[in-house]
Amino acid sequence: MMADTMADAFSAFDCAMMQRCLELARRALGRTAPNPLVGAVIVQQEEIVGEGFHPQAGQPHAEVFALRAAGDRAKNATIYVNLEPCSHYGRTPPCADALIQAGIRRVVVGMVDPNPQVAGTGIDRLRAAGMEVLVGVEEEACQELNAGFIHRMVYQRPFGILKYAMTLDGKIATTTGHSAWVTGPDARAWVHQLRSACDVVIVGGNTVRRDNSLLTSHGHGANPLRVVMSRSLDLPTQAQLWQTSEVPTLVLTTPEASPQTRTLLEKQGVEVLAIPQLSPATAMQVFYERNCLSVLWECGGRLAAEAIAAGAVQKIFAFIAPKIIGGENAPSPVGDLGLTEMTQAIALEKMRCQMIGSDYLLEGNLPKVAMEPLEK
Repeated sequence: MMADTMADAFSAFDCAMMQRCLELARRALGRTAPNPLVGAVIVQQEEIVGEGFHPQAGQPHAEVFALRAAGDRAKNATIYVNLEPCSHYGRTPPCADALIQAGIRRVVVGMVDPNPQVAGTGIDRLRAAGMEVLVGVEEEACQELNAGFIHRMVYQRPFGILKYAMTLDGKIATTTGHSAWVTGPDARAWVHQLRSACDVVIVGGNTVRRDNSLLTSHGHGANPLRVVMSRSLDLPTQAQLWQTSEVPTLVLTTPEASPQTRTLLEKQGVEVLAIPQLSPATAMQVFYERNCLSVLWECGGRLAAEAIAAGAVQKIFAFIAPKIIGGENAPSPVGDLGLTEMTQAIALEKMRCQMIGSDYLLEGNLPKVAMEPLEK
């Protein structure tokens, strides 16, 4: 179903209330998978009388919490919600029906739900009940917030994010492999917040051996599942990632990998999963089956290149520190992609740039052609 409301029909108040929905929805970052992030606001005569957000899968949806808060004041009110109200029975009843029963008069929707079970039917149901429905308020911001949910629905894969930090001359470490720290404390805190918004953070075995990272949000929110990809299990027997009492760790490997190391890891509470053809593509399939929405790649250059080539990366966050370290053999953030001419370079889209402390952060999306997996 196509949105049939022109953007100039949206008032500044409509936009402000939709931004409030997004603000509420963000309170559940990293906790809703496989469900989307949704906030809802109910208004009577430009006064907020109820609001809520979806906290996690299995819990009531944002509209239900907002209706509960509004009580009788929901009758003839306007509700703002950043995602189309659902029209099907899942773990919870349809929100469209709840809005109809509450006597809501007007519904302002940020974006149509990409879920084939909804996909405009919720909007149709509301209109059939006589409600005024506006669609597309702050649509780009709504789509950006739920990029993981949209990608999962469209491609049946989680949304992949590659994050790296490099010096001004394009190095992620010195020639000896030393990399602490490329960026400053503000940039590192930003990354901790990014991790809290993702369901998985993934590294390769070399990163574990070299950095011994904790890979948590460091108190900035939810902690993602920590994942290590290692074909041979050539891993240290002691590492911060093997401390699993509070945050789980999954190691993806092959059936031929060292059984001794596997036993040592499992004794420390690490889950080890052997995959016959271990690759970024097969890893993303594992995460899809585990209901993940967003996967953060914080790996070295070789694995980063493999992930890009496999269509496992859709967005890149690149920190650039105002430092120069040189070194012909110092590692770079992305390894060999097999490209030999500048005309073959992957040009990012929707570029943004901002200062985080003393470092620059560049953000961009890979073109959709690069999002198609090259292997299954």
